[in-house]
Amino acid sequence: MQTTKHILMVRPTHFTSNPDTAGSNTFQHSDMTPEQAQEAAVKEFDEYVALLREAGVDVMVIQDRQVPHTPDSIFPNNWITTHDDGTVILYPMEALNRRLERRRDILECIGERFDISSLMDFSSYESKEYFLEGTGSMVLDRDNQIAYVCRSSRSHEMVEGAFAKVMGYSTVWFTAVDKHNMPIYHTNVMMHVGDKMAVVCLESILSPYERKAVVQSLEKSGKEIVDITLDQVEHFAGNCIELKGHKDQPILALSRQAWGSLSKSQQEQILKYVTPVQAPVETIERLGGGGARCMVAEIHLPLRTPSQAIVLPEEHTRQDDSPYLA
Repeated sequence: MQTTKHILMVRPTHFTSNPDTAGSNTFQHSDMTPEQAQEAAVKEFDEYVALLREAGVDVMVIQDRQVPHTPDSIFPNNWITTHDDGTVILYPMEALNRRLERRRDILECIGERFDISSLMDFSSYESKEYFLEGTGSMVLDRDNQIAYVCRSSRSHEMVEGAFAKVMGYSTVWFTAVDKHNMPIYHTNVMMHVGDKMAVVCLESILSPYERKAVVQSLEKSGKEIVDITLDQVEHFAGNCIELKGHKDQPILALSRQAWGSLSKSQQEQILKYVTPVQAPVETIERLGGGGARCMVAEIHLPLRTPSQAIVLPEEHTRQDDSPYLA
């Protein structure tokens, strides 16, 4: 299935702008003290979670740890993906402090509700400085098994090739730049693929041949293209994700500023397929350089049957040292 109603989100403990990622992330800024950043990020995070749950999304919230300091832990989609066949994949990360985000206790929490039949760890590629940052690097068309990937220091062909071979995907590669002609660090900043619709900034793709290949692939897969501008990319209009809400109705999670940057005709295109859920995450976008989509790691794993389910005691979910928050 292309979309899911089950997602993982990590609630920040020490959110700040990450100096270790600033070199390749031109969307990232630093204009607040760590204390101000954390206070604002927690407020925005909790409001976003509440909006998703109100829309019918099943949100598993994991509390970030006090130690070690992982300023980008709020973006878990970069280190983990899950798949309908029970596979979980862990990814190699470019920044040293981001590698600390991979947590076995999070996998254990996921495994309490979902079946994990296979765990694949690609993080050993870090020793060769080959990186692939999950669904930041790859925008996945799960139904058609196509990965869309823009070239950057965070997306290496060797690792993507390993993913494609293991999961049976084909890959559409292209080069994309922002309005300052700088390489876009993650594909999901300028592109989204949903069930029947795709959001993509075609003008960011420099090569007319690569642009044509992206369009042809999307259209062949039955996606209506919502073409956004480079200015709208700066407002995170491409950083969105389709999820299932109440009665499996499709919603589109994106930021408040992303939705506001779209024209009326673009909004009407989107409204044909999904209901928008607008996240008030301006601080997280500005300091982290990632938006509403980056904060979501989809859970596509099979649910455990009732006889298999491990039910956490109510008091356990309330303990401060437990990573799982009900």
